[in-house]
Amino acid sequence: MRKTIYCSAVLALLTLAGAPARAQTPALPPDTVYVSEAAAQARFLADTLYARAHYSKREYRIPMRDGVKLHTVVYVPKDADRVRYPILLNRTPYSAGPYGLGPYAWRGVSSLVHSVSQNTFMLHEGYIFAFQDVRGTFMSEGVFEDVRPEKDQHRGKQDIDESTDTFDTIEYLLKKGPKNNGRVGQWGISYPGFYTTVGLLSRHPALKAASPQAPVTDWFWDDDHHNGAYFLAAGVDFWTHFGQPRPQLTAKWNEELKVPGNDGYAFYQRLGPLKNVNAQLFHGQVKHWNDLVAHPNYDAFWQARNPRPYLHDLKAAVLTVGGFNDAEDLFGTLHTYQAIEQQNPGLPNRLVMGPWVHGGWGSSRTGEMVGNVAYGPSPTRWYQQYVEAPFFKAYLKDAKPTAAAQLPEAIVFEGGTNQWRTFDAWPPKAAQERTLYFQPGGKIGFEKPGAAPAGTGFDQFLSDLAHPVPYTEATAPAMTRPYMTDDQRFASRRPDVLTYQTDVLTQPLTLAGPIQALLQVATTGTDADWVVKVIDVYPDNTPDDPRTAPGVHLGGYQQMVRSEVMRGRFRESFSQPKPFVAGQVTPVPFTLQDLMHTFRPGHRLMVQVQSTWFPLVDRNPQQYVDNIFEANESDFQAATHRLYHSLDHASQLTVKVL
Repeated sequence: MRKTIYCSAVLALLTLAGAPARAQTPALPPDTVYVSEAAAQARFLADTLYARAHYSKREYRIPMRDGVKLHTVVYVPKDADRVRYPILLNRTPYSAGPYGLGPYAWRGVSSLVHSVSQNTFMLHEGYIFAFQDVRGTFMSEGVFEDVRPEKDQHRGKQDIDESTDTFDTIEYLLKKGPKNNGRVGQWGISYPGFYTTVGLLSRHPALKAASPQAPVTDWFWDDDHHNGAYFLAAGVDFWTHFGQPRPQLTAKWNEELKVPGNDGYAFYQRLGPLKNVNAQLFHGQVKHWNDLVAHPNYDAFWQARNPRPYLHDLKAAVLTVGGFNDAEDLFGTLHTYQAIEQQNPGLPNRLVMGPWVHGGWGSSRTGEMVGNVAYGPSPTRWYQQYVEAPFFKAYLKDAKPTAAAQLPEAIVFEGGTNQWRTFDAWPPKAAQERTLYFQPGGKIGFEKPGAAPAGTGFDQFLSDLAHPVPYTEATAPAMTRPYMTDDQRFASRRPDVLTYQTDVLTQPLTLAGPIQALLQVATTGTDADWVVKVIDVYPDNTPDDPRTAPGVHLGGYQQMVRSEVMRGRFRESFSQPKPFVAGQVTPVPFTLQDLMHTFRPGHRLMVQVQSTWFPLVDRNPQQYVDNIFEANESDFQAATHRLYHSLDHASQLTVKVL
C-alpha cells in the first residue's frame, strides 16, 4: 500500500448551523491510503469478530394489522440493558437470514457486517440492527407483490401496504423489542431502498432518519426498463433467481433457472424475440415477466407502482445515496431525491452521488476503480466515515441534531478531476444551460450548424438486427457491472455507430446535471431505438495504470461517462406509443440521467449515436408492432436510419455547464 493524502480540493461535509452551504471543512487525515483488497478483507474479518463479541441475536415474528406475521432478525448490543440504543431497520425481499438462535446461528454473522453497508464506523458506534423479510418472502407470512402500490389515505383498518407494514414493525419493536432510546432509522440499497422510500410514508413519529440508497422507484425507467426499452441482459438474469413464486415459508432461495454458457451476446442472439423468454426459460413461472408482457406501455399498472406522488408531508430527515456508474437504479436515486425536495419544503433532505456502481458504497471494496477507470483513494470509506455515520448519529443518537446533521444539500463526486464537491442545490444553481450541436464531418460543438445543400445535412447507417452493436467488448452471460466506464473504441470503429467529437479542449469543461437530447431522425422502418453515449476521450499520451485489466491502454481511451436508450415509439407519450412515418424527419426528445464530470484540457468530448445496444437492450423490430414482448421473428427487419444536423433539423444535446 502507498500513502496518499486527499487533495486539498476535497471538501468537508460538516457545516455549522447558519454557515454557508459551501463552507469547507478539514480534508481527510494524512494517513489516508489506497486500501488494498487484502486490507479490506482484514477489516471485514475484524468487524465480524467485533460483531460476534459485542452483539447478541434475537428473532421476532411481528404481527401486522391484518394478522400476517413478518419474520425479523435483530442484533442487539450486549450492553443494551444499561445503554439505550436507537433502532436501524432494514426491510428486504433478499432474506433477513441467517435464521435461528442455536449454536450455529452466528456462523452467518458476516451478514450483519455486510448488511450495515460495510460501515465499520456505525457497527462500532452501536445500534440495534433489525432485518425483516418483507411480506411474502422467505420466513415471513403473506403474499409478496413486486413494488406493492400504496393504498390511498382512505384505507380501512385491515388494508395494508408497505408503509403500514413499516409502521406496525416500528411500533412493535419500540414496545416489545429490545430496550431502545425511542428513535428509529431506516436504510436499504436497491430493492430495500424502495422499502426505505415507502417506509417514509408510514410517517411514524419515531422514524427520525431514512436513507434510500439506489432505491427501486419506477420500473419503466429503473432496472430492466429504460425509457420503455427492455434491459435484457440485466432483467432476465435477475428474474431467473428472484421472480419465481415461493410455495411456503422457507429459509432458502428458489433454485435458479440457468442461463447456459458465458457468452450473453451469442446466447440472446440464439434466443431470438422476447416471446421466446417464456417459451424457453421462464415457462410462465415468473409473474414479473408475465406483467411485462401484459403491460408494454406506461399504463395504470406501472403508474400505480410509482411512489413519488406520495412523498409529501414527510417527517424524517432523508439522505438519498447513489452512484453515477449505477446501471440499475440511477433514475430512482435522482428522482426520489427530487420528489422529496419538491414536495417537502424545509425538510432536511440530502443527496449523495459518488463514482460507484450499483451499491458500491456498501461494499467491502473501496470504490477506487470502476472497470479501468481510477477514482482515487477510497471514496467509499470517506462517505461511510464522513457522511453516512454522522447522518444517522445526529438524528438517532445526539440529544438534538448537531452540526453533524447539517450536511450540505448535495455531496457529489466529480469525475475527471476525482474530487468531492458540495452544493446548496442539485443540479447546481450556477450551472448554465448550453447546447451542443451535431455538425457535419463528425464534429460536435456549441455553434449552430449552417444551412445544408439539398440531399445533405445528415449522416446515415444501416441497422442490421442480425448483427447488433454490442454494449461491451467483454464476454459475459449478463450485464457487466462496470460497463458504464468501458472503453468505446470498439463501437466507434463500427459503421452502424455515428461518432462526433469536439476539437481538443484547451479549457476544462464541467457538466453537472441531466442532459436533454433532441435527435432529428428519419428511418426507412416504422420504429427504432436511439442510443446516445457521452464519452471522455483521453489524450494519446495518457500513461497506463497497472491496476487496469491486462492489455488495456489508456492512451486514446474512450471512457463512457453517460449513456441512455430511447424507444422511439414513446417519443411523444410513454402511455400511447406511436409509429414513425417512414422517411419523415421526426424529433425524438429524451433525457440522459445526471452526471458530474470534467473533461480536462487535452481531452475531447465525444458523442456516439446508434440504434442497437445488445444484449444490454432487447432488439427493436424496427417495424412497429403493438407489443414487442409478443413480436415474431418475421417482424424484425433491417432499416436505414438518418441523424440530421442541418439548420432546419438540428440534432442537439442541452447540457448544464458549471
